[in-house]
Amino acid sequence: MSFQQALSGLNAAAKNLDVIGNNVANANTIGFKGGRAEFADVYAASVVQSTASQSGIGTKVAAVTQQFTQGSITTTSNPYDVAISGNGFFRMDSQGATVYTRNGQFHRDDAGYLVNAEGLKLTGYSVNANGQVVTAQPQPLQLVVNSIEAKATTKATQSVILDSRKPAIADNVAFDKNNSDTFTDANSMSLYDSLGNSHLLSVYYRKTDAGEWDTYYSFDGGEAKKVASMQFNTSGQLMSIDGNVDKLQPTITIPAAQMTTGAADLTFTYDMSKTTQTGQAFSTNTQTQDGYTSGRLTGFSIDETGSLLASYSNQQSRVQGQIALGMFNNPTGLASIGGNNFAETAASGTPRLGSPGSSDFGTVRSGALEEANIDLTAELVNMITAQRGYQANAQTIKTQDSIMQTIVNLR
Repeated sequence: MSFQQALSGLNAAAKNLDVIGNNVANANTIGFKGGRAEFADVYAASVVQSTASQSGIGTKVAAVTQQFTQGSITTTSNPYDVAISGNGFFRMDSQGATVYTRNGQFHRDDAGYLVNAEGLKLTGYSVNANGQVVTAQPQPLQLVVNSIEAKATTKATQSVILDSRKPAIADNVAFDKNNSDTFTDANSMSLYDSLGNSHLLSVYYRKTDAGEWDTYYSFDGGEAKKVASMQFNTSGQLMSIDGNVDKLQPTITIPAAQMTTGAADLTFTYDMSKTTQTGQAFSTNTQTQDGYTSGRLTGFSIDETGSLLASYSNQQSRVQGQIALGMFNNPTGLASIGGNNFAETAASGTPRLGSPGSSDFGTVRSGALEEANIDLTAELVNMITAQRGYQANAQTIKTQDSIMQTIVNLR
């Protein structure tokens, strides 16, 4: 009689419905990975029985495997929400134990740690005193509310185009920053002292001969001083400064007494290497310097490499850490432990750690979440199929019962 086969079919169909029901129930769970029931047929072992006469004794659920396909990514208004696009898992600290998840719903706790709804801490790489990421053992990531100290300018760069058509100024005409007839063109830029005070550096360009220009500077409107003499080749490229072809970045020092702010001496290199001379009007291409005033924290953000960036009111930003992702050779071997978390097992193998976007690790997106990879339409169709299978197995039992009743009624 086929009661055993039908009973195994009922059990397998019920298990399949459990898996489908769990998928449907978690259709709105962020980062959820759907399961799939995998069936196997069952045969009685026999040494002498011919394989041609084997009918089988039913079925069984061989395994329920997680499907780690990519879920859809939707945007949110929370900058601490993070979605993984590609391979990898967030590495979470659960009171010293490590678990893994694709759920990127994070927020800052009262100590500044990035945690999920269950209080598990997101882990990653820390930074050293120079703000460089140290890819050592990951640890819980903490965002610190602080300010940024002022930094004095150490390098200033001005890339200008000098008009070769302008006439040279005679040697007997003395330079005077207050008389525009004594110089050809001028521009200015801001610099910062050690206390973060802003100062104005005015630069004057005076053509002395074909392909030769003198440069002067005035600090905060004070006395003008000569920086250097520039020599250009016939292609308009800067060839040398004061006859020196190797040093196109003269050093300028402003004494502390001249600044009257209580700051230290301001010494910086003035990069003139990109200055050119062409037959077009004077213009400034680039103008940069590396100093800044002090700033207060204005917010945090996360870039696609997982770097945690602190932004400040002085337009500066600092890295306070970087998210570390874990990846497994066999993610289907991970153990689901609830709370949308997975635990490492012997079947999954040990995790390989890396930063988002490196090697074959996926990138991360701030202000976004990965939805469950559940196709509700497909799950509802699977549910109908599983229901029909359950009904068919029940019908098999009913038919076998009717046959047995017939045999019992024989007289």
